[in-house]
Amino acid sequence: MKNTRSILISGAGIAGPALAYWLHRHGFAATVVERSAFLRDSGGAVDFRGEQVKLLKAMGIFDAVKAAETAMGDEVIIDGAGQPVLAFSSAFFSGEVEIERGDLARILYDATRDYTDYVFGDRIVGLEQGADGVRVTFAGGAVADYDLVVGADGLHSGVRRLAFGPEERFRKDLGWAIAGFTAPNDLGLDHEGRIYNVPGCGVMASSGRDRDRIGVGLVFHAPGLEYDRRDTAAQKELVAATFAGAGWETPRLLEHLAKADDLYFDTLSQIHMDSWSTGRVVLLGDAAWCAGPGGSGTGMAMMGAHVLAGELAAAGADHTAAFAAYERILRPAAKTGQRQGKGAGGFLAPLDAKKIAKRDKIYKMLSGKLAGGFFNWLTARAANAVEYKEYPTLVVAEEGVAAKGTAAEGMRVAA
Repeated sequence: MKNTRSILISGAGIAGPALAYWLHRHGFAATVVERSAFLRDSGGAVDFRGEQVKLLKAMGIFDAVKAAETAMGDEVIIDGAGQPVLAFSSAFFSGEVEIERGDLARILYDATRDYTDYVFGDRIVGLEQGADGVRVTFAGGAVADYDLVVGADGLHSGVRRLAFGPEERFRKDLGWAIAGFTAPNDLGLDHEGRIYNVPGCGVMASSGRDRDRIGVGLVFHAPGLEYDRRDTAAQKELVAATFAGAGWETPRLLEHLAKADDLYFDTLSQIHMDSWSTGRVVLLGDAAWCAGPGGSGTGMAMMGAHVLAGELAAAGADHTAAFAAYERILRPAAKTGQRQGKGAGGFLAPLDAKKIAKRDKIYKMLSGKLAGGFFNWLTARAANAVEYKEYPTLVVAEEGVAAKGTAAEGMRVAA
């Protein structure tokens, strides 16, 4: 059969560049198209545990991730007076190593840009599948042919919409929404975080590697929420109205929200699909199985990239066999992540005072010494749902090299 060597990836976040890395290792040529005009360096912290740490080391980027880690300490649940109610150890939220999403995106981009064709400021608007490839139409007017197309473009995937149908067929809203942004650290936090609740609302603030800034997360119960994804001003107004009257430092944080230029706003939602591929088009990460916060989404997406590229190579570029194997390996793990992520809204923003008190009681018990083993298993089960597997590669990274550049720049051909 015709070798599959030209692969278009939609999305230059985390999953897309991770896939580009592994495709290069297996001898495939990847192009990554990103609708943003630049590499997005915003977003909250993401963490890695267990098998996913093995993956970072295999990619040669663990040292870079470790150097940029948040080094977060405890996350403390507080009352309206700012007094501690319960402290979560760093392992609960931060895993073995935690890094800001923007820092991770930059590391992956820097590790792949020398051998990956990145196209910023464009997007896919048309897909026409044929027996030998996919004809792709871009918003900028260009038309090009590729052997395969991968949608690694998140919860609101354009590739999924074009290839599988409207988002509403696959998206399941969990009943909560989240707003995230950065603000000046006038709370004086130092490698620590705070969580404050009123019924149906959760306020989170933390400061890690950059002591001058805090990451703010505002989670609230919002069943059936409809909003304009492009109207940032309306989103800010909605959040401000929802949290008006909340205590602690919430009014100060809302003042920062009004000035924020990096607002992330969305519903807590999951994607459920019977199949992640159709013909020569396949989905990866949140586009395929979005789990929501707590579902190990970033690490799972990177592990999925590793498996997808490895199975394509193992199948001799037979995409039908490779896609089936990829889904067989990842789907159980994705379901584990979704089960774990399903409760994120209720944990971060319990609906009433009784539920807030019940959450605190349960997690205080779980964080005790006698329940420590179960607690550790609970926080790591999604991350360890897929074991890291070594696939034979054509190109491997030298020890300590973040798989960047040509053969003369730290790469060698495997024997």
